Amino acid sequence: MQRFIDLANTMKNEGVPTRVISAGLMTASGVYATYTVAGNSGGLNPSGVDKVAEAYKENLQRIQEAKREEAQAAQQQGN
Repeated sequence: MQRFIDLANTMKNEGVPTRVISAGLMTASGVYATYTVAGNSGGLNPSGVDKVAEAYKENLQRIQEAKREEAQAAQQQGN
């Protein structure tokens, strides 16, 4: 994961807008998720799309919870 973040930060430092970087990473992840399930010769059916979307949603929720916990811990250390 850190390699992707490092690449994104390098691109940002080169002047690429963060929204473009985020969209590119999301697209690349979607392409690769499709490849891991369907290979090079096909795509996901609607239920497969739903499963991948749900996995992304759950992961994003875990990330947000971890971010909130980090912020709370930092705030408590500052008090």
